[in-house]
Amino acid sequence: MRKPLVVALCALALAGAGVTPAAAAAPTSAGADTAPGTGAGPGSTTVLDVVDGAATAADAVAGLTGPKAAAVNFAGTVSLSNCSGSVVRLPHSEDDDPALVLTNGHCLESGFPAAGEVLVDRASSRGFGLLGASGSRVATLRANRLVYATMTDTDAAVYRLGTTYARIKSAYGIDALTLDDTRPAAGTAISVVSGYWKRIYGCSVDGFAHRLKEGAWTWKDSVRYTPACDTIGGTSGSPVVDDATGKVVAVNNTGNEDGERCTVNNPCEVDANGVVTVRRGINYAQQTYPFTDCFGADGVLDLDASACTLPKP
Repeated sequence: MRKPLVVALCALALAGAGVTPAAAAAPTSAGADTAPGTGAGPGSTTVLDVVDGAATAADAVAGLTGPKAAAVNFAGTVSLSNCSGSVVRLPHSEDDDPALVLTNGHCLESGFPAAGEVLVDRASSRGFGLLGASGSRVATLRANRLVYATMTDTDAAVYRLGTTYARIKSAYGIDALTLDDTRPAAGTAISVVSGYWKRIYGCSVDGFAHRLKEGAWTWKDSVRYTPACDTIGGTSGSPVVDDATGKVVAVNNTGNEDGERCTVNNPCEVDANGVVTVRRGINYAQQTYPFTDCFGADGVLDLDASACTLPKP
């Protein structure tokens, strides 16, 4: 999670004059539908992201113009007002099920969920810009419910759209991305696909953080990227795609910007013995396979399903 994008954009403008931006702030309140995010901090009123792991405005500019991974494209990803996301389906979804959109919990238009807070079945009319394979915006999709959102154990939000997978395919020729129902392995080649910036980052799963702690929030079994995925602000909520299968294995959410220990915008890893490790400039995602056990027929959320391990309200 990072400081408001609005500040980052100012920093980018100043970069031409040789000015270096101030250090990034934390997960500001995640949400006003007005800008992008990989983070912001508690107590804020907006949730715009800045730079994931970029030290200067020049780094951010380089990140936006860098090469894209060849095997994965933008079809099915979405841009939010403050983050990235994707239209996703479960392995057992039917074409006539209401379509779902996945992003981060800290990207909510209502602000960051508190530690321990889980939101379910809330009204929403949030809009999402649907992208085609080249990254061009082909439509605006609109939610009718926030199905699930939390920043506890994971950092994820799922919205239900007012249309089906079949209608999206018929109207725009775009298929939803499928959530993988198995845990990714270390060494897996992945692509982080940002609908907000229309950029694809390619790297590998470096390993996993038993616990990833950032400010008041703690996430479990987080994916750690190799350094090549130097994601920037606005990439929060991007699907992390297994290059070999094309399936979503995680949702991009944060990185350690300044080398600080367990502070906002500076998550730390905590192992099973309580040993803390700080990896400056390294970025992380939250695994998504647990969601496949928590949705039943017609894409209905069922937190009481026997195999469902997601936090409950």
